[in-house]
Amino acid sequence: MRNPFLAGAAVVMTVAALAACGSSADGNGPEAAGAQRPAASGPSVPGPSAATPTPAAPTAPATEEPAVPGPSAPSAKAEGPRTPSGEITPATGTFTKRQKEYLADRVPKGMDPAAVLQTGQETCDKLRYLVKADRDTAVGAIATQEIPDVPAAVAGLCPQHQDLVDEAAYTYVDGAHTGKALRPGVYRSASPTTHCSWQIEGTGGKELASGTSGTGKSRKITIPKSARTFTSTGCYAWLPEGVKG
Repeated sequence: MRNPFLAGAAVVMTVAALAACGSSADGNGPEAAGAQRPAASGPSVPGPSAATPTPAAPTAPATEEPAVPGPSAPSAKAEGPRTPSGEITPATGTFTKRQKEYLADRVPKGMDPAAVLQTGQETCDKLRYLVKADRDTAVGAIATQEIPDVPAAVAGLCPQHQDLVDEAAYTYVDGAHTGKALRPGVYRSASPTTHCSWQIEGTGGKELASGTSGTGKSRKITIPKSARTFTSTGCYAWLPEGVKG
């Protein structure tokens, strides 16, 4: 398993290609509906929060958060008045059945539906390029929600990535997990930092296992049936072993 900094370099190179072409190979982009797609600004590279942040561009406003879609490009279901599904039409051309299903209940009144569709397609683009660089990091990015609104985008626009969403559902992110959230099994760390640590406790807080990793390399752990609490710090995400991808 590679460190996220190495994986990030590969993602930056592939994202540059995405920005240059400005279109998706999935064939569900706004262009297919006759809407022109603005040039993409490379997506943020998912990874552990402990990673060194990339300095903001000198011209960017201090409050700008490019990783979070703004009001002009909502990624989740719109709040407030929405355009009825039967009235969702592009300025030119037509939407496919799958695109219409994705846009249902997502387009605010008065907004170009192609802009909403573009946001979902860009989510698919991020997944497509990230999974080529490092599949485990892609799954971790879904589990940590660093790439937002992935399940809806995948279901509606790029179903070929459904295996990533399925695996992310069984992934542990950094934090404390207790009770029914615990699932016995073997897990591997995805893109851990050099300050990765974990602890597994049983009834009454009894320590069953713990460990640290200062190498940034993937580690494997086993969560037993007797576990009651699993805590992870600096490990980013733990992916289940044996899940087909």
